[in-house]
Amino acid sequence: MELGTYTRQRLVRLAVILSGVAVLWLAFGDFALAEDAAPPPCGGKVLEKCTPNSGDTAWMLTSVALVLMMTIPGLGLFYGGMVRKKNVGDTVMTSFAVTCLVTILFAVLTYSLAFRAGTPLIGGLDRMFLKDILSDIGKGGIGNPNPLAATIPETVYICFQMTFAIITPALIAGAFAERMKFSAMLWFIGLWAIFVYAPIAHWVWGPDGIFAAGNDAAWVKVLDFAGGTVVHINAGVAGLMCAIMLGKRVETGPAHNMVLTFIGASLLWVGWFGFNAGSAVTAGMQAGMAMLVTQIATAVAAFTWMLVEWALKGKPTVVGICSGAVAGLVAITPASGFVGPIGAFAIGIGAGVFCYWGCTGLKRMFSYDDALDCFGVHAIGGIVGALLTGVFAVEQYGGTPGLLEGNPAQFVNQCIGVATVFVYDAVVSLIILFVVKIFVGLRVAQDAERDGLDLALHGEVVH
Repeated sequence: MELGTYTRQRLVRLAVILSGVAVLWLAFGDFALAEDAAPPPCGGKVLEKCTPNSGDTAWMLTSVALVLMMTIPGLGLFYGGMVRKKNVGDTVMTSFAVTCLVTILFAVLTYSLAFRAGTPLIGGLDRMFLKDILSDIGKGGIGNPNPLAATIPETVYICFQMTFAIITPALIAGAFAERMKFSAMLWFIGLWAIFVYAPIAHWVWGPDGIFAAGNDAAWVKVLDFAGGTVVHINAGVAGLMCAIMLGKRVETGPAHNMVLTFIGASLLWVGWFGFNAGSAVTAGMQAGMAMLVTQIATAVAAFTWMLVEWALKGKPTVVGICSGAVAGLVAITPASGFVGPIGAFAIGIGAGVFCYWGCTGLKRMFSYDDALDCFGVHAIGGIVGALLTGVFAVEQYGGTPGLLEGNPAQFVNQCIGVATVFVYDAVVSLIILFVVKIFVGLRVAQDAERDGLDLALHGEVVH
């Protein structure tokens, strides 16, 4: 009997202890769960102390490397093969130096001006010197992404947009090749990156830009998925202003090494998948369609250029088909997230025909010396692509219908965007060139130009 009483007492005490534990768990359980719960995934309205999407981040890290490869070594080799041997070093040096200069400027100032909220015309200064960038890797990999790229760390988005800011002014060098002072080039590119690239990038891609398709308060919504206006029309028009201001070269010659141009064009083609498909900023359906239409348009444009050149000159050339491929890459850039395969075919044909004309007939008509056809390929190709985006945009793919789906207003919007960028870029580029000419001078001496820029400016020669 006593044993039974003792057992019951022990059971009662155990029940009391368990009840107490249960009460404590109920009292503090929510606090413990709140402490141990994983951060929410980044995206939508969740933009603070959240976890980036690992798949999107991995794709964007890959895209950063692909787009950087487009400038060094892609563009350097593409341009380097088309100049004369005595200017190859200066040409590749320009691509490399621009990469360094623009990286510094982007980190210090232009990222904040282009991709942070401010006014409809220019961004703010809250990210000068990249202050307040949060990644907190030691606290579980949480961060605060830029709203423009809500599922990846802001550091990765900065690197991605930095590669775009690098290649855009590097493209301009094709217009002034073989005759511009290296010091003048650095001053022009630096000022241009701040006063031309940053504002136009903010207009089209900034969170509150006047032309930003994702801005509900935008004055005019312009579709530019990966840089038809921001990169290619921008670079091409600036290149034309440089060619006009510098004047014609004393002497010209054929491309010295078509194999270098072939290798450069091939690297550009491969890297462009990061350029266009990466601009989806996610590893999703839109990135897949952007990659597909990029491949189609590039092949169609290169083949079209080859046929046109063959018909008019009697022989297809390596430099020609490579230039056609780049023209196709340029033209599909603004459209890549908005059109389907049919649109890609049409844009490729248009790029092959109009860019060939831009590099031959148009240049002869106005008699300017665009050395490596920066304007003919990039400005003309960018205009063709931007306008045809307004024609062939498919609502199912990119969310906005074009002219063929009953929305002619979008074509009008594209025309407004192209014209505005063209005029602003031309005027400000000319102002910068005049300033640099006054204080530094633009063109090398005739003796230096005759001997070659490699030896005159860098003390090196290519053997």
